[in-house]
Amino acid sequence: MNSLKTRGFTLIELVVVIALLGILAAFAIPRFASLEREARAATVQGLSGSLRSAAAMSHGLFLATGATPVLMEGNSIDMANGYPDAATIEDTLADISGFTTSVAGTTTTFTKTGAATPATCQVTYQEAAANAAPTITPSTAGC
Repeated sequence: MNSLKTRGFTLIELVVVIALLGILAAFAIPRFASLEREARAATVQGLSGSLRSAAAMSHGLFLATGATPVLMEGNSIDMANGYPDAATIEDTLADISGFTTSVAGTTTTFTKTGAATPATCQVTYQEAAANAAPTITPSTAGC
């Protein structure tokens, strides 16, 4: 009777397992990259909603008090046509981590950090014109 004891895996078995893991990784990695893009886009959309809510709350306070600036959470918010102006809209938000902010005249741009194309992964806040609400425009094409 021939008694051979086998220990461990053969070289062929290891190569097959490594090849299978490589094939699975080739399908899984692009899916995870897509999830990161979707997460950044969702963050941009969330900030857009937060800006709309903050502008509406500020407008409500302005209408109730008739005074400008409006005080929100201890922050003084300057108003333009009854809504927050571009320079102080950022002060109406509790947390904008993950975004860089730039103000140019009557426009504030919140750009998502870490985006593939930052210029198209952002939210733009345009001050309200007379008798109109502010324009809030999310852009997620480059997230």
